[in-house]
Amino acid sequence: MLLIALAIGLDLLIGDPRSLPHPVVFIGRMISFLEKRLNQGAPTQRKRRGFLLTTTVVMSVWGLSWAVLALLAAIHPWLWLAAELWLLATTLAIKGLADAGRAVAAPLVQGDLPGARRALSMIVGRDTAELDEAEITRGTVETVAENTVDGITAPLFFAVIGGAPLALAYKAINTLDSMVGYRNERYEDFGFASAKLDDIANWLPARLTALCLWVGGVILATVGNRPLRWRGALRATCREAPRHPSPNAGWPEAMVARLLGVQLGGVNAYQGVISRRATLGEPFVALGVAHIGTTISLMHMGWLLFTGLMGLFWVLLT
Repeated sequence: MLLIALAIGLDLLIGDPRSLPHPVVFIGRMISFLEKRLNQGAPTQRKRRGFLLTTTVVMSVWGLSWAVLALLAAIHPWLWLAAELWLLATTLAIKGLADAGRAVAAPLVQGDLPGARRALSMIVGRDTAELDEAEITRGTVETVAENTVDGITAPLFFAVIGGAPLALAYKAINTLDSMVGYRNERYEDFGFASAKLDDIANWLPARLTALCLWVGGVILATVGNRPLRWRGALRATCREAPRHPSPNAGWPEAMVARLLGVQLGGVNAYQGVISRRATLGEPFVALGVAHIGTTISLMHMGWLLFTGLMGLFWVLLT
């Protein structure tokens, strides 16, 4: 837990410097290399090969990271500590996620819609060229809420259970889903195993994160005097989260929507193709740039409380 705390501090301090190699880059290259060679044949064959891809990538990442750390530990404990700390920090995206949200909010505050659209396009897949302030805010709030799980709490969850190797294995699962876990002609069968494993890996972290976001909202509302609607948010989230097409993303998104008193979801466009998603929350107030800052505050409260919860779990486990 001390190493995890230090890794959190390292991520908050420097984030993901472009000058340093990042394990996810190598994981992505491995997936791309194998996908080009395995993603072929009949649908049944593609599904089997997709299972092979998922198993190979996840086990290779876990096994290689474990072996490297074991080798470094045998050479000198300080080498192991430094490597474990760095690898743990690479699985977290606290600073990166907060900076990405602020990068959209900054031009939006200045009334620079083109600048805000460009910043948003860096973190979402939807079309942003025609979005107004409310839709830009919605895209940013949804991204920060959803990625609180993928980029922070789920890696912390697996780090507590199995250190850097298991946290990196989770990042491999997450990267597989983002690269091949699509429901289209190319990946419908081949990416089936990757998508399902990602759903399983995020199931508990997503729901615990929603709970931590709610507790964080209660604290911010009562102590920080933030205008957050925490009463009834838990029941509403349990009712609305299953509407989301993802079995997990709807939990943090629905909770944030309820706490902010806004409505998320609705119509998005992807390369000109309209996609309609169920709405989450109720539009008590109109979406505006101030909601981005509040969402970032909720994100920080959420991961802090989640870390405390994992610390308690670790104490009970040991």
